[in-house]
Amino acid sequence: GSFIASDNDAPTTAPKFLSRGHLYKVIVGETIELPCKVQNLGSFVLLWRKGSSVLTAGHLKISRDQRFKIVGDYNLQINGVKTQDAGDYICQLGDQENRDQVHTVEILVPPTLRALPHNGQVTARKGSTVTLECKASGNPVPTIYWFKKDVYSGPTHLSDSSTLILENVDRHHAGTYQCSADNGVKERVSMDIQLTILSPPEITVEKAWVHASEGYDIELVCVVHGDVNSEMLWYQNSFLLDPTDRRSMYPHDDRYSLIIRNFQPTDFGNYSCVADNALGRTKKYIEVSGRPGPADFISPALSGFLDHYNLTWTIESIPPLDEIKLLYRRLLMNETYQHPGKWHEYHIKPIPIRTDGTHYLMSYVVRNLEHNAVYEAIVQAKNKYGWNEISDIHQFYTRNHDLLLDIDREYKVGMSGSNRISKTLAAIIAYLMVTPFLLIFNI
Repeated sequence: GSFIASDNDAPTTAPKFLSRGHLYKVIVGETIELPCKVQNLGSFVLLWRKGSSVLTAGHLKISRDQRFKIVGDYNLQINGVKTQDAGDYICQLGDQENRDQVHTVEILVPPTLRALPHNGQVTARKGSTVTLECKASGNPVPTIYWFKKDVYSGPTHLSDSSTLILENVDRHHAGTYQCSADNGVKERVSMDIQLTILSPPEITVEKAWVHASEGYDIELVCVVHGDVNSEMLWYQNSFLLDPTDRRSMYPHDDRYSLIIRNFQPTDFGNYSCVADNALGRTKKYIEVSGRPGPADFISPALSGFLDHYNLTWTIESIPPLDEIKLLYRRLLMNETYQHPGKWHEYHIKPIPIRTDGTHYLMSYVVRNLEHNAVYEAIVQAKNKYGWNEISDIHQFYTRNHDLLLDIDREYKVGMSGSNRISKTLAAIIAYLMVTPFLLIFNI
């Protein structure tokens, strides 16, 4: 037999994919549409498969999952994607060659966090090692960031790992730690862990030396750090104090005050605040004295003059000052050594100025100084209760040439060049800066 081709057997153009395989990234819960465009499909059937499971054949849905459907010509739509929808989706031509097109779907999952322990509360003893842990999940794998939160300075970045190890902890480690997880999908998520450190009480005093005088009111303050549940006791010269009509104790958060009204001579002495908790006891001392406080120098270090210097200081004292002792000496200095000269001592009958109810302002002009020299001074003061502690050393310097003569000489010679002008300006500015201070103290 011979074979005669009929019209029905005319060769047809082979089907051809117009779309291309692609990687699709979709966030969990969203909807995705996978394209499958074919030219010259003719009588062939398009299948959508995931692995060996057939999802659709032509416009006929095979899968029972309601989230899958064919839209447009033969695009596959998946509603509300789940993590298990990740994988390869195959659009296949039912021809002899079983030609196909593959789309890969990656499901992006926003980060979630679990803190250990789950209640976010960690308590540890002082000196121990603390491990804080946060477990994160999501796709891509999230990065974890640790911060220490602070009301005043904001968060401080500590590390980028799932665990944060704190060694030899003390009260400075206590506070709120935050772990954050971020994988670029939607917003980063954060959790707080509260760290409490158990330790013996730590105390600081606002002032270790308090000035007092008869008839006045004073306040002594001790601050307890760490464990604010400590019991606080006050002592005077080792005797336990109870509240009286003149004596009151006030706790306010971590601040404990002892207030003494209408101060009497018997109230002078050495006070101590003692804090107790289950881990130990701590004591800090405060001296209450009628003697003046140490001199606090306020004059600038550089003298405005060649041969004298106005030494100015303040002193805390409620009673009037009876006597001032001022000592000064020159320091002989070069690159390799510093050799002090002998002390010059002056006893001054004070003419102090009251700046407030408890402070005096004083000044004294030290004369016959060498120019371009370094000096140091100390001051001691006495009132009816006795001499105060000697002051810290105050260093000062005399000038090395006459500023006004320099300025005058510049004008006479004539200002040639910008360098000379700048020097003159600098000299005038320096003089103007010193002058107001000199006028205040009538030098």
